[in-house]
Amino acid sequence: MKCPVDNETLTMAERQGVEIDFCPKCRGVWLDRGELDKILLREAALETAAAAPRDARGWRERDEDDDDRYPRRKRSIWYDIFD
Repeated sequence: MKCPVDNETLTMAERQGVEIDFCPKCRGVWLDRGELDKILLREAALETAAAAPRDARGWRERDEDDDDRYPRRKRSIWYDIFD
């Protein structure tokens, strides 16, 4: 398959069960039909699973060694796919 931007041959990679086509030259990323839906469903499942009890400020519960000034940020599925 050719890149629609610069006509280079696309490289395929599979990340977490989703096949991603990307161009090594322009670094464009293309998904086939249904692949974005797979990513979004997986992201929604991670958000549901990561829902932790919140304190009075709306932050997640912390371990004793955590800094109390900043809320935790969860890692997105996008981080794992496009690392």
